[in-house]
Amino acid sequence: MRDRFLIILTASLGLAAMPATAQEKLTVYTYESFTASWGPGPVVEKAFEAECGCDLEFVAVADGVALLNRLKLEGSGTQADIVLGLDTNLTYEARETGLFAPHGISLERVDVPGDWNDDMFVPFDYGYFAFVYDTEAIATPPASLKELVEGDPEEKIVIQDPRTSTPGLGLLLWVKAVYGDEAQAAWEKLGQRVLTVTPGWSEAYGLFTSSEAGMVLSYTTSPAYHEIAEDSQRYKAASFEEGHYLQVEVAGATLKGAQNPLTAQFLEFMTGPGFQDAIPETNWMFPAGETSGPLNPVFDTLVEPSKTLAFTPEQVAQNRQRWIDEWLAVMSR
Repeated sequence: MRDRFLIILTASLGLAAMPATAQEKLTVYTYESFTASWGPGPVVEKAFEAECGCDLEFVAVADGVALLNRLKLEGSGTQADIVLGLDTNLTYEARETGLFAPHGISLERVDVPGDWNDDMFVPFDYGYFAFVYDTEAIATPPASLKELVEGDPEEKIVIQDPRTSTPGLGLLLWVKAVYGDEAQAAWEKLGQRVLTVTPGWSEAYGLFTSSEAGMVLSYTTSPAYHEIAEDSQRYKAASFEEGHYLQVEVAGATLKGAQNPLTAQFLEFMTGPGFQDAIPETNWMFPAGETSGPLNPVFDTLVEPSKTLAFTPEQVAQNRQRWIDEWLAVMSR
């Protein structure tokens, strides 16, 4: 324990102590939709490289849970300086790996629901999980999670795998938050409606927009994309009376990254307009830091959860595998 503390302390000091010219490349692990041509990655890369005069390299995997899984496999030999795309449902487990260093930056510009004072992870956006539906396929969307669970099995939905996907994990926790000890029975009913379970968000949303299913697990903010980018109101988010589960996405510096002065520079940059201005209309989430101006008015028309649902990171870490096993017992039949 003492040795681990000394390693982390040395690493965190390195964030501030090393000269800015010591390294010219920053490697950031993230998820695929972040680096897509339509995602925030290209915008962020251009803006940060203009500021740092360095090479920012993104390395993408399918989704957020897969990021943590990859980091665990690579261990201290990872090439990542920063891991960007975990969420608060994974931060406790990520911290316990011993592979992350304190970020050492100011959080003055961070603004997310609830107080944020984490010394290791920095938020970059947030949103609420929702089921997005096709108005041309579904005339009356469910008004609650209960209505979704008990709805017509012929009206298919697409969800993501909680073992690899942060939205998939979010749904697992959403069902547990609403149903508690009755969650397995709820999954048995909901499973009849599931067309397929995808590894990540991108595959699921692609199936949905290809009309393979009438509903998909996504976010309350997803319809903003269709209205702003496509001038279409075809896709809407269903508002659930039990409330919606909150997701705050974060980035953290690895022990390797703590030795790279560009790491602290990027995390600081991430909380300001150069990064945050890209979030609403490329990642289609709410910004978690300072922007240069107000959001598009379309964001004011989106579903506002009547209640915010969330477990603590510790609760998720303590129960995640057991709840996944509960889900698998139903979904693998």
